Amino acid sequence: MARKTKSKKNLISAGAARRTFKKFSWRGVDLANLFDLTNEQLMKLLHARARRRFTHRGLSRKPMALMKKLRKAKKAAAVDGSKPEVVKTHLRNTIIVPEMIGSVVGVYNGKSFTAVEVKPEMLGHYIGEFSITYKPVAHGRPGMMSGAAARFIPLY
Repeated sequence: MARKTKSKKNLISAGAARRTFKKFSWRGVDLANLFDLTNEQLMKLLHARARRRFTHRGLSRKPMALMKKLRKAKKAAAVDGSKPEVVKTHLRNTIIVPEMIGSVVGVYNGKSFTAVEVKPEMLGHYIGEFSITYKPVAHGRPGMMSGAAARFIPLY
C-alpha cells in the first residue's frame, strides 16, 4: 500500500517538472518578434477590414494621440515596475496593434470608462469589443402584471 502512494507522488512531481507552457504566437509570429514588425509586415498579418483601414487612410490624428499617451504611461510605469496608468478614450474603433500590449485603456461605453488591459490575444481587434455598451438582461421573476393577475381585470 505504501509503495503505491509513493509511486503516485513520484508521478505527480515528475509530471509537474515536465510541464511546459505554450509559447504565444499570433498568426505564426512570436510575441518578441511582433514588436519588431514594420507597419507593412503588420498589415499583411491583419484581417482584411483592418488592413483596408490602415492602407487607404493610415492612422489619423486621434488614434496617434492615443498611442502617444499610451507610450507615455508605459514609460512612466517602467520606472516604478507597476502597471501603467489608465488612459481614457472614446475611440472604440481603434484597432489594437502590438505597441499597445501591456497598456491599460479606459474605454468609454456610453456611461462610464471600462478599464481594459491590452493582452497579446487582443491583437487585430477593436478596443470597443472589450467594453460592453449594454447591461445584459438578467431574466428573473416576472413583474406585477404577469400570470393570473394580468388575465383578470375587474371592470366596475
